[in-house]
Amino acid sequence: MARKIGSRYTAYQILGRGSAGTVWLGEGPDGAVAIKLLRDDLSADQELVGRFVQERAALVSLDHPHVVGIRDLVVDGNDLALVMDLVRGVNLRSRLDRERRLPPGEAVAVAADIADALAAAHAAGYVHRDVKPENILLDESTGAALLSDFGVAKLIDEPSRAGGRRVVGTPDYVAPEIVEGLPPRAAVDIYALATVLYELLAGFTPFGGGHPGAVLRRHVTEAVAPLPGIPDDLWRLLHQCLAKGPASRLRAGEVASRLRELLPHLAGLPVLDIDEPDTEPAPAPAPTGYEDHQEPLPARSAVPLVQGATAADPESANRDTHTSMRVPGPQELAGGALGTARAPRAPGLPRAGSARHRAAERRRRLKLAAVATVAAATLGVGGWLALGGDDGDSSKPAVDQSTP
Repeated sequence: MARKIGSRYTAYQILGRGSAGTVWLGEGPDGAVAIKLLRDDLSADQELVGRFVQERAALVSLDHPHVVGIRDLVVDGNDLALVMDLVRGVNLRSRLDRERRLPPGEAVAVAADIADALAAAHAAGYVHRDVKPENILLDESTGAALLSDFGVAKLIDEPSRAGGRRVVGTPDYVAPEIVEGLPPRAAVDIYALATVLYELLAGFTPFGGGHPGAVLRRHVTEAVAPLPGIPDDLWRLLHQCLAKGPASRLRAGEVASRLRELLPHLAGLPVLDIDEPDTEPAPAPAPTGYEDHQEPLPARSAVPLVQGATAADPESANRDTHTSMRVPGPQELAGGALGTARAPRAPGLPRAGSARHRAAERRRRLKLAAVATVAAATLGVGGWLALGGDDGDSSKPAVDQSTP
């Protein structure tokens, strides 16, 4: 059923849903468009509407071939909508769901396009704050990757809306400085992009898995695990962009340039041969002040990390766009990791701490004990032979080999 959006646009068909709103296929004066109609509670917030209106000119001015352009902003009654360029294709999450991981060359090409987009945005004074596969569109006509949802995280992430210090993002892709309560700078986008690239290569994010509180802790406290079989130059670049300190990361333009330099060397390489993460259940987490759920939590969703918050309806969310999170305190961050980290490993090797790993450790210890026993027995026989005995009788005279 058609729906009027303001006086110039008509929405015809729902293309997707996220926690920030619903994306429609629409028509405007210049042809087909995508219309992001924001949630009712957002459109009812007059302060938020005012911020959108103030930011309109800057959002519309961000023109780059790897950015999904915003053409217009509509404020009409209860409707608050962003009118965007229509990109015919799928988002990167859909492709990952279908293929699990990409060959290094294809993964790097996508990341290079998004790094170019971030370089343009950062030069214009914009930090995206929510770089992840759901916000990366793959244009089927050109093969290019485009970054979408600029401005939404910034405008929604305000203390007045959250009743205290909150961040808007997705736990798997949040930079350590955000978890520690520092203001988001351009480096948070580099960290998120490197996390996306890691996921494209491995099939899972470097710190994801288990309870969202554990994911946040790992960003701050754990080192990224190397990927088996990854080319050295690509790993060094990825490792630098996942540095805990923002100042240690490269700038977006440098990332784009170095990724494109690597492309010729990655052509034709197959996907990395990495085992899938184990699916055995993780031990129950100890209370951290985050929990407000009785059901198991998914790896990625709009999970509230503060008691009393409500998650987005899973039936109306397509791997939801934003999560509102309370910044955890120092004591919470100091706790041990909860849940199961999905560390990469070569095929056939068990995950550390898993049942397979414990069984392998027991076999290894038994083998070492057997080797030690054999070694001890060998040393005992050798010592006995050195004494010249064959039956332990010391009364036999020794042969005198001295010269008379």
